[in-house]
Amino acid sequence: MSQLTDMDRTRLRWRARRGLLENDLMLTKYLDTYETTLTDVDVSALTQLFELGDNELLDLLLARLEPSGALDRPAVHAVLAGIRAL
Repeated sequence: MSQLTDMDRTRLRWRARRGLLENDLMLTKYLDTYETTLTDVDVSALTQLFELGDNELLDLLLARLEPSGALDRPAVHAVLAGIRAL
């Protein structure tokens, strides 16, 4: 586990800002809860999720869809589980 710098935290929070309020709220709550314990693997998984469009991301966050393709990896599933649990 690596320690996130203040700049890393700022970047994550900026990337978590989304066009859909629902995504914004869920991602912000996740970062508020887990930001200090995120590993490099978690940050990588979040970064993959941040690359998605808002509607596709919302479907994943609400468990309407499950990750597939490049997103179908344990780290992404773990981050989604953490977000969904909040």
